[in-house]
Amino acid sequence: MDTNLKAKGELSTQIATAIRDSIISGALPVDERLPSEAELCEKFRVSRPTVREALKRLAAQNLIRTLRGATGGAFVNRLSFEEAYRQQITTSTLLLSMNEVSFETACEARYALERACVALSAERRDADHLATMRAEIHRQSQPGLSDERFCDSDVAFHRALVDGAGNPVLSYQLAGAVEAMQPLMNMITFTARDRAQIIKMHTTIADAIEARDPAVADASLVDLSAYTIQLAHDVSASRRNKPEASV
Repeated sequence: MDTNLKAKGELSTQIATAIRDSIISGALPVDERLPSEAELCEKFRVSRPTVREALKRLAAQNLIRTLRGATGGAFVNRLSFEEAYRQQITTSTLLLSMNEVSFETACEARYALERACVALSAERRDADHLATMRAEIHRQSQPGLSDERFCDSDVAFHRALVDGAGNPVLSYQLAGAVEAMQPLMNMITFTARDRAQIIKMHTTIADAIEARDPAVADASLVDLSAYTIQLAHDVSASRRNKPEASV
């Protein structure tokens, strides 16, 4: 573990990074007990509050867990796929909400990643994935469906397409793209979108996946990406041209 801290930069962040790197490299294996707070203070030559802040950062990332008692302390966590999945969604949501990336950049990345799943999904999808996609298309067609529920259904449709690839690494990578980016895209474009057009593209995708035709599904995703970006441009232009309310 690198215990040399730089003069610039928050000390607790540097300590958390050093411990995290040791966990990732395997120097601190799963269930290993970390050095005590006193030992960490000595190693890094910092105060106890600084060490505690570093440990809080690691705990917030689910990298460590803290146990009380005589045999307690901080231990390296065994991170489950579900926990990593949720963390990916949270991180992506924060980045988007803080406007760290533009809508067009997020949209481009989101559909490029999903297109990477199409061939595998066409090959590996099972009856449950197809049934979910069909059920969501039917749900989206219901009169009176609220925008919020349409968004939920939209996410569920694309989640089924991604999970149909049968690759948990791709599912993890796309967790943020689908479940963080998709709601944001819907929130920005819902006032301008044509549900019938989206449903038509979803139907084309589902038909192609069922027919094991990745080329058609991919082409429809390209169309859906272009349509979403155009909607965002239209909404932005409409807002710019909207006259300000008089006082």
